[in-house]
Amino acid sequence: MTIIALLLVSAAPSVRQQTQRALEEEAIWRGEQVAEAIRLFAQAHGGQLPTSMEQLLEGNPRGAKNVQILRPEAARDPLSSTGEWRLIHPNDAALIRFQVAVTTYAGGRTPPTRDPLISRLYQVRVGNILDTGTTDATPGGSDDSANGTGPFIGVASRSRRDSIITYYGIERHDQWIFTPLFR
Repeated sequence: MTIIALLLVSAAPSVRQQTQRALEEEAIWRGEQVAEAIRLFAQAHGGQLPTSMEQLLEGNPRGAKNVQILRPEAARDPLSSTGEWRLIHPNDAALIRFQVAVTTYAGGRTPPTRDPLISRLYQVRVGNILDTGTTDATPGGSDDSANGTGPFIGVASRSRRDSIITYYGIERHDQWIFTPLFR
């Protein structure tokens, strides 16, 4: 009995890690779907970005009907306690930090976007950002802050936990940004 109990205790961290990995894979899958929905929305609306997740869920007009561009499941963040994605606006400093991480991960070159319209309209400039040192470096918990208003170019998790999977070399959930700018 003691040996079986020891085996079960030693297996518990592995099971937790596998569960966390599955949640992270699901978050990446859903985040990439949101990024694609943003691209499709902007393409159908002359470069205009969505201002709410509901616009992505409504879809793009085609004739008398709307074409679905985002599944309802993808509109939910599986890693955060609220289930809501944090909206990333075009002038968000987190987007600049993400671009730096992606560029570093890609060997010094920013990966091209699949959509030249979005790339042309919403270029991110790395050199013009002032680092005020206001980012929260402490992992753990979820970000329950409200989103700003206006158009958004991507989403990120509200979970501030360290990850098991690295996404473009980034090891914290809230720093993973899913955007059509870098894919």
